[in-house]
Formats: sequence, C-alpha cells, structure tokens
Amino acid sequence: MSDHEGGASSFVINSSSSAAITQRTSACSYSYYKHSNSQIANNHSNLNFQSSRALFGTSSSDDTTNNNNNSNNNNMSDEVAAAKAAAAEYKSSDADGAGPETAFDNILSGKWPSTKVYEDSTVLAFRDINPQAPTHIIVIPKHRDGLTKLSNAREDQEGILGHLLFVAQSVGRKECPEGFRVVVNDGEEGAQSVYHLHLHVLGGRQMGWPPG
Repeated sequence: MSDHEGGASSFVINSSSSAAITQRTSACSYSYYKHSNSQIANNHSNLNFQSSRALFGTSSSDDTTNNNNNSNNNNMSDEVAAAKAAAAEYKSSDADGAGPETAFDNILSGKWPSTKVYEDSTVLAFRDINPQAPTHIIVIPKHRDGLTKLSNAREDQEGILGHLLFVAQSVGRKECPEGFRVVVNDGEEGAQSVYHLHLHVLGGRQMGWPPG
C-alpha cells in the first residue's frame, strides 16, 4: 500500500526524533493484498525490471532515475486502478455499510499468514507485503464494526481511533527513531483499496512532500 492509497482524502502525519535507525525485519513474501479486491494485474514486471538492472548494470545515473520514475508512475497507476475497483465493489455491496470481505478478514481469521509487529485485544499491526518504504506497517482494528473507512467513524468509536493512532506511533517510534509517517487513505479519491480502516506507518527513508 502506498502513501497515495481511497470518499476522498488521505490523512498524513509525520514524526521525527534523534536516535539511530534500528535494523528492520524484512516483509513477508506471500501475496494476499489489496489487489485481491480487484483483478488488477500484478506488479512483477516492475520488480523483474529492477532486478535485471541490478544484475546487468545501468549505463548512466540518468537511466536509473528515469527508470525509477517510470516504475513509480506505474505503481501509482496500479494503486489508483485498485482503489477505483475497490470503491466500486464497496458501493455495490450490502447496503448495511459493512462492506465486502477484505484481505484483512483473511489475516485476522488466520487463513492468510502475516508478520505481526504488535497485537492486543482490539488492534493488530503487521508488515505490508508490498512495502513502499524500508519500514511499512499496517495497523488495523480487529473488529471492523462499520469502520470501513475513517469518514464512517461514529462518535462512540473515538476510543478505538485513538488507540489505533497510539499503536501506530508506538511501532513507528520503535522501528523508525529518526522519524516516520502515518497515512490514512479514505474513499476512492483518497486511493483507499481495502475497505477496513487501516493506518500505514512508513519510515526508514527520507519522506518527500507533498505526498500523493
């Protein structure tokens, strides 16, 4: 999931501190992801291209920059396409607002594995298998309870919203002591592609601005 993941907004928080960056565990290698909500073609061609560059070298730094830009643009297109497909599926699902089953349901049930970073009775945090930064962690409520997206939050859900943010800062501070970013994508134009509220914690590299 990227910084530009889907109504119509992305909520971003940046944090910084002064300690040294700690070693990070690599993301798990299985594939479950948000693209299961749509029939978007996978991104292996981009990965294979980058691997080929690493094996055979590049003729100039300009080529590398151009290829990275092209890869980023392709990834962005895939993210937007996935978000539009997910939004269409969400809008066509049951009118009760619960939304369709998502990849996160499979993770929570244990059907699909995940690399857990934190877990308590109400929240689960795990590593994104398609990381957009050296550290990319997803934080979700275990019980969706209508929280398909941030803009659907009810007044009585202030507690879980605060707890999600507290867990996000806790894992971010631990894994990215030099600073991190917290992202919440909301709705189609916010590029949300999984309709189960989730926070992205990204770090381990210098973030750019503006995001998206």
